[in-house]
Amino acid sequence: MTTAHAGPVLSVDDVTVVRQGRALLDGISLDVHAGQQWALLGPNGAGKSTLLALCGARLHPTRGTVHVLGHRLGRVDMRWLRTTIGHVDPRSRIEPYLTIREVVLTGLHAASALPRHWSPTDAESDRADELLDALGLTSKANSVWEVLSQGERGRTLIARALITEPHLLLLDEPTTGLDLAAREILLHVVADLRVLQPDLATVLVTHHLEELPTTTSHAMVLAEGKVLAAGPAASTLTSDVVSKAFDHPIRIDRHRGRWSATSAARPE
Repeated sequence: MTTAHAGPVLSVDDVTVVRQGRALLDGISLDVHAGQQWALLGPNGAGKSTLLALCGARLHPTRGTVHVLGHRLGRVDMRWLRTTIGHVDPRSRIEPYLTIREVVLTGLHAASALPRHWSPTDAESDRADELLDALGLTSKANSVWEVLSQGERGRTLIARALITEPHLLLLDEPTTGLDLAAREILLHVVADLRVLQPDLATVLVTHHLEELPTTTSHAMVLAEGKVLAAGPAASTLTSDVVSKAFDHPIRIDRHRGRWSATSAARPE
């Protein structure tokens, strides 16, 4: 389990990332505190993936500073730091012969498979079983990865990310490839993390407001590598901001805690 620390769980201060002469991010600042659930939204090319890579200690900034769990990028072993961060990515490579339980345990090694001749401790086994139960996967614990539904895979990846009891969880378009029912189940799971681990800070990347859990507390909207708006979700995810980000008139509504977006342009 990672050690708690004072201050923000994640702090991005005036960061710019330049690649091949192009600014992928330009002057970005973001503070994420314990218990907050952030959403990063914007069109393709807005810089969401680049910002998430910084948050996950997978990329160094060109300018500015990034502190993750109290450690400044550039002054810490990045490989070690990545093992302390929960990361959910539906595109993660997982060995197809692993059972759900084994997949969850691979989170202890941030790897696609378990090390040879390795066995979990009693505490690690208990933690895996607790997560399987919390995410409704106990009955599937011995099912192998290649036969799982996309929804079951999504929940398994969340359990895998939580097994180290991280203080920061990154979700990279976690509902990719899910049908409607599986998406709703997964979003309920993400919302329930508030109960499962109240101090956990989360950052979720998506293109679609419909894919935000009801517990989303804060949001940042990006366009062309710059911040258009950031802060409490209710005041950030507005029709004006989202329309500007996507360069199209969009109407934003919220009902029972869920957002929806529809085109505000009149048909020809």
